[in-house]
Amino acid sequence: MIYRFTIVALLITFLGFSQDYNVAMTVTKSDLELNSYSKDSTANALVIYDYGNSFIDEESFWLRFQTEQKIKILRTEGIDRGQFEVQLYKGKSSKEKIENIKGTTYNLENGKIVKTHLTKAAIFLEENENYTLVKFVLPNVKVGSVITVSYETQSRFTTKYQPWFFQGNDPVLYSEYNTSIPANYEYHKKLVGNIPLDTHDLSIKRNCLVLGYGASADCTISKFIMKNIPAYKPEDYTTTALNYISRVEYEMSVFKTFDGKIDEMSKTWKDVDKELKIDSDFGGQISKKSLVKGILPDSISSISDNLTKAKSIYKHIINNYKWNGKFDRHDVSVKTLTKEKVGSAFEMNLLLENLLSSEDIKVFPILMSTRGNGLATKVYPVLTDFNYVIVKAIIDDEVYFLDATDPYLAYGELPFRALNQYGRLMDFEDGSYWEDITVKDFSMRIHRVALSSLEDEQLIGNIQSTFRGYHSHNPKQRYDENPITYLDKKINNHTDITIDNHEVINFNTSESSFNERMDIVLEPEFIGNKIYLNPFIIKFFEKNPFQLQERTYPIDFGYKDIYNYSMKINLNENLKVLEIPKAVNYALPNHSGNLIFNAELQNNELILYFKVTFSLPIYPAEYYPYLKSFMDKVVELQNNTVIVLEKQ
Repeated sequence: MIYRFTIVALLITFLGFSQDYNVAMTVTKSDLELNSYSKDSTANALVIYDYGNSFIDEESFWLRFQTEQKIKILRTEGIDRGQFEVQLYKGKSSKEKIENIKGTTYNLENGKIVKTHLTKAAIFLEENENYTLVKFVLPNVKVGSVITVSYETQSRFTTKYQPWFFQGNDPVLYSEYNTSIPANYEYHKKLVGNIPLDTHDLSIKRNCLVLGYGASADCTISKFIMKNIPAYKPEDYTTTALNYISRVEYEMSVFKTFDGKIDEMSKTWKDVDKELKIDSDFGGQISKKSLVKGILPDSISSISDNLTKAKSIYKHIINNYKWNGKFDRHDVSVKTLTKEKVGSAFEMNLLLENLLSSEDIKVFPILMSTRGNGLATKVYPVLTDFNYVIVKAIIDDEVYFLDATDPYLAYGELPFRALNQYGRLMDFEDGSYWEDITVKDFSMRIHRVALSSLEDEQLIGNIQSTFRGYHSHNPKQRYDENPITYLDKKINNHTDITIDNHEVINFNTSESSFNERMDIVLEPEFIGNKIYLNPFIIKFFEKNPFQLQERTYPIDFGYKDIYNYSMKINLNENLKVLEIPKAVNYALPNHSGNLIFNAELQNNELILYFKVTFSLPIYPAEYYPYLKSFMDKVVELQNNTVIVLEKQ
């Protein structure tokens, strides 16, 4: 009776899915007749059913992974879902295997279901040094098809138990992963992503592995189920997809043999600290006065104020050494850098650490993972997660995060690639710890437009622009590399105005700002004696960057932002205001940002003010609909605001 109830419950669960897709491997006529998915009208394909099962074989002790999948092809762009690749790792003494590859394409022809099966001739092996790539392509796949595929992989490499990705490039109706892990295999488990599990069941299977002489082990049985999973669709203002795609991962921590031996696979941070302290590529390159003896000129060493000295040391490295674009954590040599003047990010920033510490400035290296590399896991130490290093200096109780790889960074600024939330501060005396990496100040882009007169049906004036913080890095570099090309690009980007004169004010690559001024001529649109003018000569956002129906991962700007624009029109005696836009004041939830716009007449001048503020560097995914609506209003104001003036 209990067994029958379970079957009924499962059927009810499956039938509860939208649009009557059959959430199982069996392909039905309704699966073929349906050609849309209501929750995502843009989907190229729909994963109807995704199933995985991993366990340790009781005879071979290899890790076996069985998977099967059913996919509906919804658009032409989804036809390539019939192409599959499986990567099999090669070790020194063993290599992974694949077995039982099966695939079928289902199409509806003249009201009947027609099956086309995968043949062995369509399965190809591509050998590489460290892995074998297995490729197979299902036949006769087209829009409307349903495809099914299944296979099994076998591996003796069990330090990383088979991971499972619930989320991918297509929406998924149902994803289930089952694991059976013997008690003598202990793993750290990590759930990634913001989508909650619908089911996470745990149970114990007694004596799942049995050896001779009475040796045996129980197994922990896990079942993970996630339903109605939206596709992961990349969009601006994010880091690598691996930070957010919903999945479960494993890293072996302890392996216990049946004879009682215990192999500690995973280390504590205390263990890692000891290891890194004696590592010739890291600890051997830190706080060693002998490595940097005689490098600093007396003019810097003799500076009494520590902050001034630190800035001078930073500038000395920027002016005399160059980053080679590499992130290598191994083969690090500060000594080689001092000779060759070119080195990796680790060498550049550890040179900075050495020079600061040699002058008795309190400084620590921070191991990091860049935005493109993914967030380092905090659950357990994984040194391969880290591909970068920065420096933390403490001077007069103020904290400065430093990086010497980019000549266009000001002292105390990090490159954008390093704005990845946190890093591991390495303190070999008191122990390492996680350090949050945040940018305190707002980055700004400011434009002040002043139109002083109307001459020959042209508005004459100027634009003064200021770029601060992260907005200053790109224009500083482009202008420094080629001022002529910089101006040409600016002229080409602003075809609706004529730039008569361009001046960069007090240019300094080491400052966190870039200032310029342009004299301009604007030809407004006349209809009779009336001028119809969009005041936004410069637009911050041409279109809304947020276009997804749903976004399941955070909106990561990296830093706090302010966009400020103003226009002042001197009406003199020959212009009269007929129509000005209404004021707008719109805020994001929890005071996390706002939009302010107003226009008013003051002493025969028309003054417009526009300001967009993003008060958080990272917004949680639940803010996405609010940000999307917010940006709609920003773009609408910039594109469609009109001032009506009359020529007197």
